[in-house]
Amino acid sequence: MKVIHLISGGDSGGAKTHVHSLLQGLNESIQADMICFTDGPFTEEARQLGIRVEVIGGKNIFRTLKVLRRRIREGGYDIIHCHGARGNLMGALLRSSTGLPVVTTVHSDPKLDYMGRFFGQMILAPLNNWALHRIPYHIGVSDAMTDLLIDRKIVKRSFFSIYNGIRFTPVPEYGDRMDYLRSLGVHAEADSVIIGIAARLNPVKDIATLIRGFAAGYAKCPRLRLVIAGDGEEMEMLKHLAAELGVSEQVTFAGWISGGMDRFYAALDINALTSLSETFPYALTEGSRFRLATVASAVGGIPNLIDSGVNGFLFTPGDYQALGSYFEQLGNNDELRRTMGERLYEKASSQFSLDQTIRTQLDIYRKILADRDRSASRRRGVVLCGAYGKGNVGDESIMRAIVTELRTIDPEVPICIMTRNPRLARKLCRTEAVYTFNYPAYRRKMAESQLYINGGGSLIQNVTSRRSLHFYLSTLKTAHRQGCKVMMYGCGIGPVNFESDRKLTAQVINANVDTITLRDQHSMDELADMGVTGPKIVLAVDPTVSLPRSADGVAEAILSKAGLSPDQGEHYLGVTVRPWPGFNDKAEMIARAVERTCDAHGLIPVFIPIEPKPDVKAALQVASCLEHTRYHILSEGVQAEQAISLFSRMDMVLSMRLHALIFSAVCGVPLVGIVYDPKVSAFLDLVEQDLYLSLEELNTDRLCRCLDSAAGRIDQRDLLEEKTHKLLELEKNNLLCARELLNC
Repeated sequence: MKVIHLISGGDSGGAKTHVHSLLQGLNESIQADMICFTDGPFTEEARQLGIRVEVIGGKNIFRTLKVLRRRIREGGYDIIHCHGARGNLMGALLRSSTGLPVVTTVHSDPKLDYMGRFFGQMILAPLNNWALHRIPYHIGVSDAMTDLLIDRKIVKRSFFSIYNGIRFTPVPEYGDRMDYLRSLGVHAEADSVIIGIAARLNPVKDIATLIRGFAAGYAKCPRLRLVIAGDGEEMEMLKHLAAELGVSEQVTFAGWISGGMDRFYAALDINALTSLSETFPYALTEGSRFRLATVASAVGGIPNLIDSGVNGFLFTPGDYQALGSYFEQLGNNDELRRTMGERLYEKASSQFSLDQTIRTQLDIYRKILADRDRSASRRRGVVLCGAYGKGNVGDESIMRAIVTELRTIDPEVPICIMTRNPRLARKLCRTEAVYTFNYPAYRRKMAESQLYINGGGSLIQNVTSRRSLHFYLSTLKTAHRQGCKVMMYGCGIGPVNFESDRKLTAQVINANVDTITLRDQHSMDELADMGVTGPKIVLAVDPTVSLPRSADGVAEAILSKAGLSPDQGEHYLGVTVRPWPGFNDKAEMIARAVERTCDAHGLIPVFIPIEPKPDVKAALQVASCLEHTRYHILSEGVQAEQAISLFSRMDMVLSMRLHALIFSAVCGVPLVGIVYDPKVSAFLDLVEQDLYLSLEELNTDRLCRCLDSAAGRIDQRDLLEEKTHKLLELEKNNLLCARELLNC
């Protein structure tokens, strides 16, 4: 494989480090050459690293394009890889004339690249935007950058994420750090806690917030000192700000550090970053190599590295008071700094190494070439449809689980999701997506694809809406007519009321569906009763049982943010309720049972929504009836992995929502179900959790008896978890049937 990289040659900072380290690593496996449009330190450093570099200078764009076409033709390259505005413009213009696939890596927010530069904002930024729309493949330096490109409608189909990696070589031994700090002009004592930042002093880096936060922290922790390594147009303003806040003696402006940054990071106790916009900054991974406690603004891909409260602290950009509070906590607690630094090192060294970055880039190249070589006449890919994009974490988790499983069959399989929120689907699953009711769009995708999946949940029912049932049946017919194999994946069936709808359902499924995997025996009985005999029917379970939970500490961080103290031995009853006919009459009974149970067993009720808007409303209705029990409502929505972690942290769970029960069951949490739909009791029977009541039969005493019985199982979590192991075996039936239809 031969790849030519196009870049201006005047780059610095993270983009320079990324391109240099990437090409140096890529050349161990493939031929990766570079063409720059200006000569200077960037190109000289690349040559010193052994990278093949050619400079094509001049301002005549037509001459430059002519030379580039000749070089690319003579070089026999397979891919054109662009970086930055000028590289993007050249790549977009070369795309049709060379016939090669063109990919760009977006290192920073295109809207902020020319901040404060009139010519750049008026001329260069629009040209770059035009080029980005013309280039078919995009790589964001972090998931957050890829999400930004999706939000700006720059990419709709082929997009990837990559993270800046470093080599986690052993940290060398250095001499006395006090001598080094004094050489920078730092006024510090042996017990001082040194905060440091390495950044350009420009508006995007928001060093003013850093100084304000430092001043707030220093007022409560006089051990703190701040060292700013960098230079830029805001230097004088920042010095005046430090003087105005009375911390001139404690803040050192060290300028650019020569001879590498290792010595600088080795002298720090806390690494800081306060940027308004970032992709995935090297400053944080470099600091993690030295096991530094870290405080950073929650921008770009930084939250992918730092789990706030677990291995560092994140704050909202510009919030200097929160920043100061974190500085104070770390400054006054040596053990907290050590723990945070160790945890960050463990995560960064395992997930954000340079070797991982290079492997990711090579994998992206392979996918691009496979996409190019795919015959246009050959059917390939999957269209996935479900109740997606409505804010229900259960439905979104089904979508993510199915996509994940399809990619275990074929990592490069094209997937298009039909959803109410295409942007969200693109972000969560990194796939194509079309609006659920855009008939021309999804019909066109079906005509190109090999398999249509009616994806999970209770789509074939008419309790919520007869129109919904008729829509999903119509998609089965359309997919079959367009030549797709058709599968209903890990789904529930019913209730389907009205004899006409039952006949129609059986007729459509028998004529158009190849395979059905069902999540419970009740659904199988329902299909048999309707007379469905045409498709292959296999018992499986809901695909979400295969989803992993988030990393350790994430649930604790969410609970702490909500005002709870999970690190102090608190015990919780997780509660998930939803509006449903009859719920209003039962809300007070549920509250009384929750209150009595929590008082008896020392629990704090935590209301965890699956679909935030309706579930929070129902939670407030129950909570308003609690007379003296402290409670918390997690009003913000969470992703599937976070929800699983939250339910795993509960001591027991009371739920109306099926997916709250599924997430809890796979973690062995004692359950009590409130059955508003047969699917709830069907699942609980499957996992041998017998504590449930129908919504109609529920009263305070009956619910209390169930909750008391569940409390008696709190010490039996291992036994309860064993009962759910068979779910994972059954769930494999979904995957096996999909593999069979894809002929893999």
